[in-house]
Amino acid sequence: MVRSGWEDLGKLILRLSVAVLLGFHGLAKIKGGIAWMSGPLAEHHIPSFVAYGVYVAEVVAPILLLLGILTRPAALVIAFDMCMAIFLVVKSKAFEINPRGGGLGAELELMFLLTSLAIFFLGSGRIAVSRGQGRWN
Repeated sequence: MVRSGWEDLGKLILRLSVAVLLGFHGLAKIKGGIAWMSGPLAEHHIPSFVAYGVYVAEVVAPILLLLGILTRPAALVIAFDMCMAIFLVVKSKAFEINPRGGGLGAELELMFLLTSLAIFFLGSGRIAVSRGQGRWN
């Protein structure tokens, strides 16, 4: 199958969008900490050390997406993180419609979830450190 440069450019834009925007959430957690997560985790009887996984999902995985290294696993880590965010934090408000006519209560989390799944299925493309080679990119 012959790939066009436009396809690779589209994959790059998708990767960069998710990486940069989610990276800001990771920076906020680096600055502000993750102590607030102990409450939602305790409600579901999940050990509090699990909260440190957010650093992998919102700091390390976006860096991998930026570079185009281990793109597919990084995208899956982000997708899992967003599922946990919806389950633990957004909860029943996930599908409530915004009173201003906006999106759902979990609009941002769902956007990150779905775009990271798209990245998982599409791969990194050739505009990446990995140059799109290998099964994990």
